Amino acid sequence: MSVADPPAAPGPAPKARTAPPFDPELAAALAALGDAAGEPLTPANLAARQARDTATRPRPAVHELTDGGRFEVAELRVPGPPDGPEVTLLSARPAGISRPLPLLYYLHGGGMVMGNAWSVLPRVLREWALPLELAVISVEYRLAPRARYPGPVEDCYAGLTWAAAYADRLGIDPARIVLGGKSAGGGLAAALALLARDRGGPVPLGQLLLSPMLDDRDRTFSSHQLAGTDTWDRVSNATAWQALLGDRYGAADLPPYAAPARATDLSGLPPAYIDVGSAETLRDEDVAYAQALWQAGGRAELHVWPGACHGFDTLAPHSALARDARDARTRWLRRLLAR
Repeated sequence: MSVADPPAAPGPAPKARTAPPFDPELAAALAALGDAAGEPLTPANLAARQARDTATRPRPAVHELTDGGRFEVAELRVPGPPDGPEVTLLSARPAGISRPLPLLYYLHGGGMVMGNAWSVLPRVLREWALPLELAVISVEYRLAPRARYPGPVEDCYAGLTWAAAYADRLGIDPARIVLGGKSAGGGLAAALALLARDRGGPVPLGQLLLSPMLDDRDRTFSSHQLAGTDTWDRVSNATAWQALLGDRYGAADLPPYAAPARATDLSGLPPAYIDVGSAETLRDEDVAYAQALWQAGGRAELHVWPGACHGFDTLAPHSALARDARDARTRWLRRLLAR
């Protein structure tokens, strides 16, 4: 099966009332946010939303990221892609461990238009680096529309190849690099796996894809079903893809490194963990990607969390659903690293 041309939704686009219900704890969290929870990203408000994100999203200093000495953290500037600027990498590891560690090469979310490498690092360190004794690199890739495709993915690839080449300096095992990311970062991680395979680059051990943005076409059943309902609906999704792709948005010949759902060959890729919510815009493209990996002879573990919206584990981190998702992700990483 190819995910290049997914089956069209049968019949007319479903109405919002047919959407799966939100988990009760998530529904309460969404209600507490009010209208802000459903404010879509549009071309008209994109610049203002980016400015607000830059002003309000945490960007902790390196000494804060060390968490009182529990982690060793360095901010590195490494060569970027050809004709591109340097790429900033935040490199971190549990303190006091001298042996080479597996690396989680992590890409932040934010729809390719928002977010930063600093804000996601404390959570990644707390949830995975410490209990699993992982090194982590968080990548500050360029954002759209200032940097359109292929800028962001090429930034990520440049950082990956540098990290693998300087594994000894970083204290990591280059044979045990896991690509990971959430939302836009999950899509970039999937694209990196394809790019590394096709360029003969570093061979990842696995890919951790959390609600990944994979398909620019925005025409799945779930994208219509959750219109105006999910925290990241099809209007926001289309706005972000347009910002990234510019004139190439919707092009028939768009490369899979821009939108991994366009791939027609998913063979030879590392094992994947994919999770997504049942009440989420990206549900059907993520499920289709897992199916396509299986049908290409690959390994993929798929979790569809019942009643979960996009970003549910950030929205309600103490909910039972968020705890279950964190536990499942950690178990998969533990099994992967034990091989």
